[in-house]
Amino acid sequence: MKQGFKGLTFVWFMLIGACFGRFVVEKNSLKVNFAGSRSSVFEAAIGNFGVPKYGGTMVGSVFYMKSNERGCQKFQDGDFPFKSKHGGIPIFLLVDRGECFFTLKAWNAQNGGAAAILIADDKFEPLITMDTPEEEDAKADYVNDITIPSALITMELRDKIKKALSDGEMVSVSLDWKESLPHPDERVEYEFWTNSNDECGSKCKSQLDFVHSFRGAAQILEKKGYTQFTPHYITWYCPESFRLSSQCKSQCVNHGRYCAPDPDKDFNKGYDGKDVVVQNLRQACFFKIANESGKPWQWWDYVTDFSIRCQMKEKKYTKECADQVIESLGVDVKKVDECIGDTDADVDNPILKQEQESQVGKGSRGDVTILPTLVINSRQYRGKLEKGAVLRAICSGFEETTEPDICLTSDMETNECLENNGGCWQDTSHNFTACRDTFRGRVCECPTVHGVKFVGDGYTHCEASGALRCEINNGGCWIGSKGGWTFSACFNGNTKGCECPLGFRGDGVTKCEDIDECKEKLVCQCPGCNCKNTWGGYDCSCNNNLLYIQEHDTCIGKGRPVNTSSFFWVVIMSLMVAGVVGYGLYKYRIRMYMDSEIRAIMSQYMPLDNNSEAPVPRSNV
Repeated sequence: MKQGFKGLTFVWFMLIGACFGRFVVEKNSLKVNFAGSRSSVFEAAIGNFGVPKYGGTMVGSVFYMKSNERGCQKFQDGDFPFKSKHGGIPIFLLVDRGECFFTLKAWNAQNGGAAAILIADDKFEPLITMDTPEEEDAKADYVNDITIPSALITMELRDKIKKALSDGEMVSVSLDWKESLPHPDERVEYEFWTNSNDECGSKCKSQLDFVHSFRGAAQILEKKGYTQFTPHYITWYCPESFRLSSQCKSQCVNHGRYCAPDPDKDFNKGYDGKDVVVQNLRQACFFKIANESGKPWQWWDYVTDFSIRCQMKEKKYTKECADQVIESLGVDVKKVDECIGDTDADVDNPILKQEQESQVGKGSRGDVTILPTLVINSRQYRGKLEKGAVLRAICSGFEETTEPDICLTSDMETNECLENNGGCWQDTSHNFTACRDTFRGRVCECPTVHGVKFVGDGYTHCEASGALRCEINNGGCWIGSKGGWTFSACFNGNTKGCECPLGFRGDGVTKCEDIDECKEKLVCQCPGCNCKNTWGGYDCSCNNNLLYIQEHDTCIGKGRPVNTSSFFWVVIMSLMVAGVVGYGLYKYRIRMYMDSEIRAIMSQYMPLDNNSEAPVPRSNV
C-alpha cells in the first residue's frame, strides 16, 4: 500500500505543473441568422475530436430535441427528423452540456444523421476546449470514428437560439474555420508532440497510426520546402524531495531532471519511464542529425520502422534494436549517441532541457500538456488525429494561391470554379478563365497563357499585356479580313490597349469601321483629282495623265509624253563629249608634269639660261 501511495504521489507531482500552465482555447467563428433580424457573429470553441473543416465553412439549420436535450441517449429510428435529406440543408443538432461525455453526444448526433453538433454550456463562463475522455474513465473506442465537427457555444447564445426555435423561427448557422489557423505565407511550420511509448492504450495507438499514414504526405511537403516540421517530446521533472526515491530513479534520467510515466503503470515489471525518456531522446537526436544533413524527413522513416521492429510487447524496446533501425537508414549511430550523452550524469541534457522549455506556451500558442498535440503555425490543432483531417488543417495554413498540389486534390479543394466559372471573367471562345481554385475556395485572378500575362480585375475584365500579347486571341482586340487584306487593332509595340489601324474608326475591341476618306473629303481634294474609297484605304488618280503626289495632294507633269529614244541619244552624246574633254585635260596635265621633271634633272648638270647673267663672286685677297 505504501509503495502504491508513493507511486501515485510521484505521478501527481509530475503532472501538477500542467495544471498551472497556460491553456489556450482554439476558436472558430459562428454566424447565426435569426428570422427578421440581421445576422450576428459569435465565437465557438473547437472540440478536440471530430473533423473541423479547417480553411472552410459549413452552413446548416439548427435543430433541438427536448426529449433528448443532452444528447446522451441514442436517437431511435423515429427520432430522425433532423437527418439531412438528399439536396436538403444540413442539420446542426443543438444539445446541452452535462450528464455524459462530449464525445458521446457527438457520436449519438452523428449516428442520428446530424452534419454538426453545437454543445451549449450550462453555466456563464469563458469558453473551454471539449476534450476526449481518459481511457480509464470510459470505453471510448468510438472516439476515433467521430467525423462531424463540434463546437461549444455560450449559455447566452444557447438561450437566444432556443427562444427563436420555440417561437417557430428557423435559425441558420454558418460555422467558419477560415481564420482558425494563421496563413501568413507560402510555408507552414508545424510541430508534433508525441511519444515513443507504444503501451499507453488507444492514444498511443492513434499516434502511431497517424505517423504511419501521414508519413508519405509529410515527406512530400518537407522535401519540396512547403513545410518546416519539428517533432517534440513532453518530459516532466521529479521534485527535489523525491529524487532519491526508487520511483524517481526508475522513471527519470539525469538525477530526476527529465521523467516520463511508467508505460504500464506498474513500477515492478516491464519497462520503466526512464526507458521511454531515453528512446524519446534518441528520436529527438535522430531528427537533429538528419536535419543537419539536410534530410529532416527521415524522422518519419525512423519512427515508423522503430514502432514496427522495436515494440515493448516483444521485449525489443532497446538501444540495440534502435541502432539497427538507425543504421538501416544510413545515419551515423555514433553521432546519435554523442547527442544523447550520459543520461546517468547529474547534469542538464541540452536536448531534453530545450524540450522542457518548448513546452511553455509563447505568443498565441498555449502550453503543451497533453499527448498527442499538433501545433500548426503556432496554433494548437483541434480535432481527430487522422491523415485527411490534419492535412486539411496544414493546407489551411498556406497563404491563398500558394498551396502545393497535394492540397488541391478533388477531395480537398472546393472546386468552386466548376459552377458558373466561380463568377470570374472567362473567354469562352478560347477557354481562358480568371477563376482559380484554391484550398479555401477560389480567386478571380487574370491568367498567364503561353507566357502572356493578362491584366484586369479578374471579375469582369482581363486583357493580354506585354510584347507578345497579340499572339493570344489577338490581344483581345478587333481583327477583320476582306478582299485578301487583314487588319488588326492590336499592335505588339503597345503593351496594352487596342487601337483601330489607319483607315478605320472604332473602339478597337469590338469593332473598327472603314473610314470613307473620299466622302468625308479627307484626301484627294486637289483640282483634277479622282478619289475612290477602298476597305481600309483609298485610291487617288489624276486627269490628263498627270502624276498624283500624295504628300502634297497635287498632280504634276502636264504635257506630251517624253520621246525616250531621243532622250537616250542626247545622254549618250553628252557622255562622249564629257569623255573627250576629260581625256584632253588628262594629257595636258601629264605633259606639264614631265616637263617639270626634265628641267629639274638638267639643272643639276648644267646652268640654265636664266642663270647665265648671275653676278660672279669676287675676292679682295
